[in-house]
Amino acid sequence: MPSCLVPLADGSEELEAVSIWNPLRRAGVEVTVASIKGDSLQVTCARGTVIKCDKLLKDCLEGVAYDCVALPGGMPGASNFAACEDLVTLLKSRHAAGQTNAAVCASPAVVFAAHKLLNGKATCYPAPKFVEMLGDKMQSKDAPVVIDGNVVTSVGPGTSLEFGLRLVGLLCGEEKMKEIGEAMKFQGSLDS
Repeated sequence: MPSCLVPLADGSEELEAVSIWNPLRRAGVEVTVASIKGDSLQVTCARGTVIKCDKLLKDCLEGVAYDCVALPGGMPGASNFAACEDLVTLLKSRHAAGQTNAAVCASPAVVFAAHKLLNGKATCYPAPKFVEMLGDKMQSKDAPVVIDGNVVTSVGPGTSLEFGLRLVGLLCGEEKMKEIGEAMKFQGSLDS
């Protein structure tokens, strides 16, 4: 069974987080939602929603080889991710090994670009400061999801369900992605 680690920080965008783990869990992916907050499983998201995570990030660093690590965006959640040494070390190690890392909204810029975790092209929330951080790696702002090798990025809350479904496609195949998209009544295109 494929697996995915979804870190959460105070200030993470809750809609993006749920849009990552919901389609993945529907597809049978083993999802672990991990708090980066030291010893607290409880995270307060960007819009005030309190989420109790499955585990602490520090307890997810040994013994499990996740098929994907997927970061929601939101501010200051993305900044909290970028400042989390354990998370950045994990992402760098995975990137160097060619393993899949994914991020949406502010996280492609604030975490991936800042820590040199991008390949050729990416996308992010189109705020000028984030676009500037991506620089020449910025794909069209109209691309809802960009997959470039082992790096998957997406624009923001409005594209996060497609982002989650594309992760299903990567981990479980295109047929399963379309099946879950249909079951969720996704209205966009999931064609390649």
